[in-house]
Amino acid sequence: MHKFMDWLQNTLMPPMAKVGNNKYLVSVRNGLVLTLPAIISGSVFLIIGNIPIKAWTNLMAPYMDMIGVAVNGSFGIISLLAVIGIGYELSKALEIDPLSGAGLSTMAFVISSFNNKFKLDTNNFASSGLFTAIITAFVAVSIFNFFVKKNIVIKLPAGVPEAVSNSFVALFPGFVILLLFWFVRMPLHIDINQVIQTIFHPLLFAMNTLPGILVYTLLVSLLWVCGIHGDMTLEGIADPIFLQFLAANGTALAHHQPLPYVTAAGFSSLYVNVGGTGATITLVALMLFSKSKTYRDLGKVAFPSALFEINEPVIFGFPIVMNALTMIPFIVVPLVLATLSYLLISLGLISAPVAMVPWTMPPIIGPLMATGWDWRAAVWSAIELVLAGAAYYPFFKVAEKQMLAQETASTEA
Repeated sequence: MHKFMDWLQNTLMPPMAKVGNNKYLVSVRNGLVLTLPAIISGSVFLIIGNIPIKAWTNLMAPYMDMIGVAVNGSFGIISLLAVIGIGYELSKALEIDPLSGAGLSTMAFVISSFNNKFKLDTNNFASSGLFTAIITAFVAVSIFNFFVKKNIVIKLPAGVPEAVSNSFVALFPGFVILLLFWFVRMPLHIDINQVIQTIFHPLLFAMNTLPGILVYTLLVSLLWVCGIHGDMTLEGIADPIFLQFLAANGTALAHHQPLPYVTAAGFSSLYVNVGGTGATITLVALMLFSKSKTYRDLGKVAFPSALFEINEPVIFGFPIVMNALTMIPFIVVPLVLATLSYLLISLGLISAPVAMVPWTMPPIIGPLMATGWDWRAAVWSAIELVLAGAAYYPFFKVAEKQMLAQETASTEA
């Protein structure tokens, strides 16, 4: 076990920590936040329009086209919102004007979305253009940053308003960005969006497979065990994929088509990490009824946050970080839940996520809403809590025995 922990700390953690702090990946993670209000708002319309009650369905039938406008107007622009957010956040990280960076990134993305008939293809504004949004933002802001750092810009006198001055600073790099993307898309007839989708297709395919989601789940747990926020570290890589899956599922539901993706956004947070990463809400529940006063007190403190998927108090308070005993269920439980959930969705026994709900949504309620009111998802979430609790129980009892011994020794001393 010591060799394994040393390997985690010395071999796996350093490169993963660098990944988590990379300016470009952090900009993706932070920039995608701009898409969340649209996705969550669109999800509300999607959920309302698909409540599985016959009387309600009949009532809403005449208004489904209207509801579809809200769904398409939100899910249908997530890539456009993403390029704005990522361009802004990356520019801010590189210490150049973020508003100009967002504008130049959007321009590059829009140029990439024209078809061979010189018409703007707004289909790319939806989830299918998400990776194009990321790459165009990276390229546009990198060019902008080069011009600024090399001082190849137009500088106006000090008395000119900052907004006007910044617009002239962005003039030269803006022209180069426009020329580059126009030349690639029009004279060269290269479909930028199609090329980027082809490049990332293997990654998209892998993350919707059982082995792919298990590798992702394992990495998240291993990072947490070492004290690194695993979910946040991998968000820059995983979020664009899972959000694209969710948007595709939501669109499919709105058009009464089969759901194409199992691991859409919400799969990990609602089906795998039920009650927080590692399903630790069940460990908190065990602490509430512990013979140890220390654990009972910690359980009382940790339970309110665990109910809303926030489990830092138990991860660092129990602790789970660098704890050879509790790291076993913390790693194994998510892998088991991910496998079972994936199989159940693949077999059609429960639904995949189709709507975005806040990741802080409590167990049972969260899966129910995210799947468009699939009651089976709520039942499965309850079963998962029982399974996770059973897995944690023997390890908790060992830890409890050790803690009771410490409390007894402290009292006698």
